[in-house]
Amino acid sequence: MGVARLLEAIRKVRPEARFYQASSSELFGDPVEVPQNENTPFRPRNPYGIAKLYAHWLTVRCREKYGLYTVSGILFNHESPRRGETFVTRKITHALAAIKAGKQKELYLGNLEAKRDWGYAPDYVAAMWKMLQCYEPGDFVIGTGEVHSVQDFLTEAFGYLNMDWHDYVKIDPRYLRSTEMYFLQSDPSKARQLLNWQPRVCFRDLVRIMVDADLELLGLASRRVNRWNFGKFNTWGRSASKLNKR
Repeated sequence: MGVARLLEAIRKVRPEARFYQASSSELFGDPVEVPQNENTPFRPRNPYGIAKLYAHWLTVRCREKYGLYTVSGILFNHESPRRGETFVTRKITHALAAIKAGKQKELYLGNLEAKRDWGYAPDYVAAMWKMLQCYEPGDFVIGTGEVHSVQDFLTEAFGYLNMDWHDYVKIDPRYLRSTEMYFLQSDPSKARQLLNWQPRVCFRDLVRIMVDADLELLGLASRRVNRWNFGKFNTWGRSASKLNKR
């Protein structure tokens, strides 16, 4: 309802405003095709996805009916050191740092075969900004186009510190989801073509950025040596490292 109220306020008071809707890959739920693009039918499978779908269609409707400048970014998973510790990526990197510091012995997870299209959050923020600069507003799928499993994430994270995740990870049935989404993969072709956007940070470096940040959070030395300076975003005019600090 927050989206509905904001859009109504824009329509009545400031129709020239530009509105960005944070949609989600969970709109696709159990997808009918792989990969998913802007034309893939939506099939959300949980209350979060259903609520996002309501907000998404409101955004589209206000653009079509009232001519408002409204865009929707259908973002796949975007991670960073700021991700909450309840999310599996940060849960892994935080636990790894705690194990390295001697503060934790084991990490309990659910389905290690669950796959996600994981990208770096600052890359996705740049895409959001680009959407709002387009001459014609629209909807854009934003992702890397690559899919990795939780096990892949574990392998990269623990391997970065020369550790074997098998020695520390245990499966807890409480973390298994009955409606697990197994294969969400983005097709960001439209964003590449119309926004001139593509992710700058690969999966391996994303994992290492998060591991380094959690090592430092616990007072341990990270392995980075000026590694995470990825140059400048054309749209932002500042380095990725500076963007990550904001």
